[in-house]
Amino acid sequence: MPSEKILEQKKAVVEGLADKMSKAASAVLVKYEGITVAQDTALRKSLREAGVEYAVIKNTLIGKAADIAGFGDLKSELNGMNAFAISFEDPIAPAKILKEYADKIETFEIRGGLLDGAVVNAATVNELADIPNKETLIAKFLGSIQSPLYKFAYVLQAIIDKENEGKEEAAPEAAEAPAAE
Repeated sequence: MPSEKILEQKKAVVEGLADKMSKAASAVLVKYEGITVAQDTALRKSLREAGVEYAVIKNTLIGKAADIAGFGDLKSELNGMNAFAISFEDPIAPAKILKEYADKIETFEIRGGLLDGAVVNAATVNELADIPNKETLIAKFLGSIQSPLYKFAYVLQAIIDKENEGKEEAAPEAAEAPAAE
């Protein structure tokens, strides 16, 4: 029988995880098997740099936290060894990074996750991972609105240049005329 101290620690972990789940922009649950120490170190570094919290957590603790946070549907994916990645800022980051590793490592797979306050399946997480990052989307948007403006400016400049052609030919004749003294 676990001691009171251990039960209190587990209760604190569950409450903390439930709080994080409810505040998360997104979260991804992965089957954490078949990954080497070097791959795990690189994965954790990538997630940390992206501002994503990542931990291997017991399924019972994830399940209890999911119930508290209102994500009970996530419990159906809790079998085997799992890890949980949570992002509070960028909803795409954990999906993108974890999908990259799931594509490389056959036994490491995405099981599901949380997005916009709802439980999503692995297919949805994989679709989310295929979305370009925020900077790329902004660059594409700016490029798409900038292109017509450049074309418009180019047309205006061509019109101005054409109108000035006739004036430039007349201007040298006026310059050659002797000045009256």
